[in-house]
Amino acid sequence: MKKVVIYSTPTCHYCHLAKGFFDAKGVKYEDFNVGTDLAKRKEMVDKSGQMGVPVIDIGGEIVVGFDEATVSHLLGL
Repeated sequence: MKKVVIYSTPTCHYCHLAKGFFDAKGVKYEDFNVGTDLAKRKEMVDKSGQMGVPVIDIGGEIVVGFDEATVSHLLGL
């Protein structure tokens, strides 16, 4: 399975939806709280050019926001 990283904040509704989706599908992921981790926030912006969350990195492919169809496609689900 591809490496999955999600850049999120605790109050982001779409971040919770994305993580719930990953959990339901058994997808392992790394979660970084960009509200408190400034280095990861910079990494997220460098990868995506965006400040909005979630930013999801699936094997080097960047998805801004939670688009279930795109995420499923990238994961081969």
